[in-house]
Amino acid sequence: MLTATATATEMQNNFGKYLSLIMEGQEIIVTKNGREVGRFIPKAAAVSYLTDSLTGILKGNYDLDEAKSERLSEKYEAVD
Repeated sequence: MLTATATATEMQNNFGKYLSLIMEGQEIIVTKNGREVGRFIPKAAAVSYLTDSLTGILKGNYDLDEAKSERLSEKYEAVD
């Protein structure tokens, strides 16, 4: 998945542009004052992440913090 970064101001001023990128499958990391404050990801990626998380919870072998870190890094190439 391709990832782009945009400031909160850029997102506000160019929302249509970023919405199109998300609809094309790209992830957008939103920053404010140089710090990541949120992410916009395509619906399919969000559903996949939630399904994987729930599967682990139902099996009873799920450490939420560890799994979140691992899955974000693996699936969404998280930038910390």
